[in-house]
Amino acid sequence: MADTLPTDAAPPSSGIERRKFLTWLVASPTLMIAARLALDAPSAEASEPSTASASPEETPLNLYVAVRTDGRVVATLPRTEMGQGITTAVAMLVAEELDLGLDAVDVHTADADPRWLIQLTGLSSTMRYLAGPLRAAAAEARARLVTAAAHRWRVLALTLTTAQGEVRAPDGRRLGYGELAEDATRVLLPEVSALPKSPSKYTVVGQPTGRIDARDIVTGAARFTLDLDIPDAVPTVVARPPTLLGKVQSFNASTARALPGVVGVVQLPSGIAVAARTYSQAFAARDALQVTWTPGPASHLSDANIRTRLRDAIGPRPLPPLLTTRVVEGRFDFPYLAHAPMETQSCVARVTADTAEVWSGVQDPKFARSQVAAALGWALTPQRVTVHPIRAGGGFGRRFFTEAAVEAALISRSLGHPVKLMWSRNDEMRHGHYRPASHHRILASLGPGGSILGWQHRAAIPTVEFPHGFGDLLTSLVGQVLPDVTSAVFFALTQHVPYQFGWVAQELAEVPLPIPTASFRSVFTSQVGVANEIFVDQLARELQRDPVELRRSRLTSRRLKAVLERVVLEGAWGRALPPGVAQGVAVLEEWDSAIAHLIEVDVTSGTPRVLCVVIAADVGLPINPKGIEAQLQGAAMDAMSTTLSAGLHIDAGAVREGSFADYRWLRMKHAPASIQVHLVRSDDRVGGVGELGYPSAAAALANAIARATGTMPTRFPILDEGV
Repeated sequence: MADTLPTDAAPPSSGIERRKFLTWLVASPTLMIAARLALDAPSAEASEPSTASASPEETPLNLYVAVRTDGRVVATLPRTEMGQGITTAVAMLVAEELDLGLDAVDVHTADADPRWLIQLTGLSSTMRYLAGPLRAAAAEARARLVTAAAHRWRVLALTLTTAQGEVRAPDGRRLGYGELAEDATRVLLPEVSALPKSPSKYTVVGQPTGRIDARDIVTGAARFTLDLDIPDAVPTVVARPPTLLGKVQSFNASTARALPGVVGVVQLPSGIAVAARTYSQAFAARDALQVTWTPGPASHLSDANIRTRLRDAIGPRPLPPLLTTRVVEGRFDFPYLAHAPMETQSCVARVTADTAEVWSGVQDPKFARSQVAAALGWALTPQRVTVHPIRAGGGFGRRFFTEAAVEAALISRSLGHPVKLMWSRNDEMRHGHYRPASHHRILASLGPGGSILGWQHRAAIPTVEFPHGFGDLLTSLVGQVLPDVTSAVFFALTQHVPYQFGWVAQELAEVPLPIPTASFRSVFTSQVGVANEIFVDQLARELQRDPVELRRSRLTSRRLKAVLERVVLEGAWGRALPPGVAQGVAVLEEWDSAIAHLIEVDVTSGTPRVLCVVIAADVGLPINPKGIEAQLQGAAMDAMSTTLSAGLHIDAGAVREGSFADYRWLRMKHAPASIQVHLVRSDDRVGGVGELGYPSAAAALANAIARATGTMPTRFPILDEGV
């Protein structure tokens, strides 16, 4: 369930209402408005969209909103739909500002293009960054349509209204947007306000709404990369080394080439590719290859010595603050994690002598274009590469990396043929980029009377790779040249402790390990934030205080206090529970949002069983409460999986897990009977959701298990059978 409850935690009209957006008319036969956040404009007061005359060919932009002559409205934006529901949220915002039905709005993803300000889909940024420009562009379009109707009817524009995709006059005359689309392009200056609506007047935004693409998804009409029908594209797979980043030493492909349907065999830096008329033939030929592999650079590493390296990086204890009477210490270990999206990596590529075209579900099309161009030797002419972002079946940070696109482009060029490359599930699990393992030491310095004088968290984590940067050229270059610096900067910018705990320090000890890494849901917070919230409960036990009461007394954020109070209320915290049943809580503030989890768990069978999950989230303006509910429920299941049973093991440089059979993600039978979602709205800013729901869910589950068993979990996953 999802509901909303206003609070007085912050004054209304903060957030997107205090930013300024540039909109401009694009030269087009029909009405098209481009928009972007006016980064160089003062953000303190102005909220009125500013209409500019600059050409989009010369100006960085965030999106287009176009009204076609058939009355349909198209929003084109540089983000990738990966299941998070952004197409529905975007359609709702456009429909709201233009007063038309959701079924009249189409949402398209833009190809890689340097004109787009940012094309990176991640960091829970899509709706945070695009909601304002979307509203501004749609409102500008509405104002121009109204003005065009006023000119045609020779009436005052202020007397006209809009509804159901029409402009309406007081005397009953009506004109559809399609009929006005061409006239609206000739409007020099709108004669009615182009300000977006006040959220108090919303009738579409904020209403629980089913996904506009739901029918296509459940009927199979939604097209993913491997569903594309690119003429003459041949199925292709790759034989990969037994160890991470291993290389081909030698190979014999004579038997493979002789098998039915085989089109060609190509050596790649990552392995040996086989193309055939069908995937069955390609897999058979791949298995017939005779390959000698050179071990990868991590072949000397296994779980035990990785943990030793991480623990050693923590270093000696620092001196406690003055007046400290005792120090409480917590240690935590987290494993490597695979992102394991339901759709494995895939790409269709068509490369000619001087151009390349690729189709793939990538999270940063501009980075993918630069990587493909560099691999083909066209680094100085990336415009020769066209990247079409395709709907993806999950990402979670994995699709920032473009191995599939690079491989497909190299294979296509070598064969002189379009290819349709598919990674197997085994490829996905054993040759990906991973959420790194980590070791954490948290120290709390206690003073007289149970006062908390200091908090020191030192986290030993292998460098997280950000070669894509944050969606722009500069940070991408830094991420590739100085990966440790980029990782450390991201840690410093995102990690904070939302409590009054005296002198607080959080430090990152980067440990260089030759195991590929990537962002994972909430990046560092998926470990650091989880450890912090578990340790808050440990601190409460040391002080003999209720963990909710301790949080109430020390939280510095009114938004966090509000969501904590909501889960305490809805979950009936503190009520009498049977032996072996307990509740745990945790909170998080990140991505301009705040969230709290209360999880109830039963350990009487020996294996923890989650009975119910209560979530309260303040994401500001909830564009689609139903979509938010779905994202938070999914994140809770991910957190439960990785806390209880799912994790990777490294054996002599090889990933042990190869599929969902041994990567122990929870099944439907493990889902709790109830996952409640309550939305607590403090203002009208648009906060992030996609990554928000993971860390505090993991911590609340661990805290519930600690209260039920009397033993605090310190090593994850808790039910690790592979040690």
